[in-house]
Amino acid sequence: MIVFDLACKNAGHVFEIWFGSSTDYEDQKARGLVSCPYCGSCDVDKAVMAPNVAPKGNGRRDAPSTAIAAAANVPTPEEFKASVARLAEMQGKMLEGSDYVGEKFAEEARAMHLGEQDSRQIHGRTSIEEAKALIEEGIPVAPLLLPVRPPKSQN
Repeated sequence: MIVFDLACKNAGHVFEIWFGSSTDYEDQKARGLVSCPYCGSCDVDKAVMAPNVAPKGNGRRDAPSTAIAAAANVPTPEEFKASVARLAEMQGKMLEGSDYVGEKFAEEARAMHLGEQDSRQIHGRTSIEEAKALIEEGIPVAPLLLPVRPPKSQN
């Protein structure tokens, strides 16, 4: 396989494309099969590109590989569990004074918004469509980051 940077003459778009060989590129270009992925123009040519030269086997790399650098930012399983536990603790504290209204969430939120009920903190379940409708009506809603078990199902 061989990779080329190609440039679209029409709009100057530059993009990378892979071929089985240099001959494959020439053949496909001649048949009009190579086009710009941004604008669809078939008027493309090879762009100037830096060669991809592998380092010597005994050479030293100055920078860590991107795979190693990316892995350094990934939390360990223990760190992840601790983060989720902390998030659950914070969400639990936030919901301490909240009433679970279950599937009646949208109905209850509207009633409070319209002054038909006293305002209080509630949480429950609703569809995405219904949540969007509440927001469009000016009723503030926010999703909970972690699932909540209804009080009746807790032991």
